[in-house]
Amino acid sequence: MRKPVDYRLFERAVDSGEAVAGLFDAAASALDEIASGRRELHAVRHPLGFLCLPVERDGDRGVCLHVFGSGMPGTTTGPDPAPTAPPVHSHSWELTSCVLYGSVGNLRVRVREHPEVPTHRVFEVRSDPAGVDDIRPTSRLVSCEPGPEQTVVGGEIYTLPAGEFHTSVIPRGTAAATLLLGRSRPGRFDLSLGPVHGRGHRVVRQTCDAAQTARTARTVLRRIDAPHPR
Repeated sequence: MRKPVDYRLFERAVDSGEAVAGLFDAAASALDEIASGRRELHAVRHPLGFLCLPVERDGDRGVCLHVFGSGMPGTTTGPDPAPTAPPVHSHSWELTSCVLYGSVGNLRVRVREHPEVPTHRVFEVRSDPAGVDDIRPTSRLVSCEPGPEQTVVGGEIYTLPAGEFHTSVIPRGTAAATLLLGRSRPGRFDLSLGPVHGRGHRVVRQTCDAAQTARTARTVLRRIDAPHPR
């Protein structure tokens, strides 16, 4: 019987860093179960250009493994996959993310409401359990500019509150993976920034088959099966 991820590990890791090794161990345990087929799970190609392995969901909390770049099946020799949704976005949930390997840039974006000359429109993203994202234009016109960027490397943690616009930056041609805890916040929606005159559209997330998922899990497991902070 599989052991669920202890959510308290994320809290302790943020507070002191002492629980980071526990997060690595939890990720390795889940990956081993996925790679061996003991856990039935299929990776999903996220519209923002990474693979998501949904490890578990419990009420308003969920844990996922995100795999960027050459760790994805079919991308080890080709170019990094392009996102199919606007990369600047905000979540309806707060996140705590532990970088397992590689480098992840968390770029916060400053958004100003009702500018005289808007650069973007805010879109609302409605997702259903079948893996379909409806991206709907709203009446909100905004301008935006880059804010501070936080570069996080393997063994480090970063957090982001719900509702804050940001984008993840992975150096081109490199690979990275994170173990992420999300906590939904009532009354919020997932949002993205798109063209001022952009129209609504729908994105269907592609699901990897069992072999692709297991191959990805083995790749990530090999990369984190190395000395890490304890």
